[in-house]
Amino acid sequence: MNTFPYKRIVVIGTTSSGKSTLAKQLADKLNLDFIELDALFWEPNWKEADFEVFRMRVETATSSQRSLSEGKLGWVVAGNYRSVRDLIWPKAEAVIWLDYPFHIVFWRLLTRTIQRAVTRELLWGTNRETFWTHLKVWSPDSLFHWLFKTYWRRKRETPLLLSFPEYEHLKLIHFKHPREAEEWLGKQK
Repeated sequence: MNTFPYKRIVVIGTTSSGKSTLAKQLADKLNLDFIELDALFWEPNWKEADFEVFRMRVETATSSQRSLSEGKLGWVVAGNYRSVRDLIWPKAEAVIWLDYPFHIVFWRLLTRTIQRAVTRELLWGTNRETFWTHLKVWSPDSLFHWLFKTYWRRKRETPLLLSFPEYEHLKLIHFKHPREAEEWLGKQK
């Protein structure tokens, strides 16, 4: 077992790569706060939070005083929102990049969407996914549309972002297959 030295971690990747799942598991394992950016961004009825409100929520969630007051030693953030990257990444110590093949994330998105639609899983407030919304791949409301729009862009942009001098302090942990992430997580404590 490895003792993971980082206490402020960001998990990034395309939609359905498993960011929230890995971040939650790692946070639980290391006794860190789990911060899901989607939960801070989405208001009831799939309304986006106002820009300043979202930024304030993220700033509050990632403040060290909050974590310490709750007996936590740090945090694990799940998400890619560029509008708050400047609030998170300078404080972070490590970035875990889930850089999986397209067919894997597409399959995960398909099965997750079906499961959430069938079970009517409650997400972030009063929100529930509907399968039909996502089948309209031409619609910006569809997560399949979002996957096609962002998958290849993230593969190009992430290495560039991580090369910026302001992010050179970040330790990159790069997984190209879910099996790698699972094996790595099993070794952490």
